Amino acid sequence: MSESGFDPGLTDASHAGVFFVTDEDLDALAAASRDAGLLARRIDLSGCDGKSALLLRMATILDFPDSSGRNWDALSDSLRDLEWLPAPGYVLLFEQAHDLRERNEADFDTLLDILDEASQAWASDDTPFWAFIALPEEDFPDLQ
Repeated sequence: MSESGFDPGLTDASHAGVFFVTDEDLDALAAASRDAGLLARRIDLSGCDGKSALLLRMATILDFPDSSGRNWDALSDSLRDLEWLPAPGYVLLFEQAHDLRERNEADFDTLLDILDEASQAWASDDTPFWAFIALPEEDFPDLQ
């Protein structure tokens, strides 16, 4: 059991992936990530309306190198690398993701695909890479 009393098994790379949660879950997940010794970053998507804003926020929060491009391929490459943020594992906590989903569902879906691919790539190295996407609970039935 972790220091916080909440242990979702975040150190197990084979179970890592992309999961939908509510905004209320993020604090507990942040604490569990810290207790597991993983690097956690919160990415606030409130008001995010598409790819440009999303990529800028992620590059800022994850401190992407200046040489990183601002396109989907560069995001994918950066998330699969993260050598400038060495850690035994990674947890990305996306707050207010409903704004991006409502304003640009295609970009939201592309983000999910990239996060899933990154998680699978890290799992092959036995490194957990989690992405928790906070949405209103009423949105859950619509998700695939």
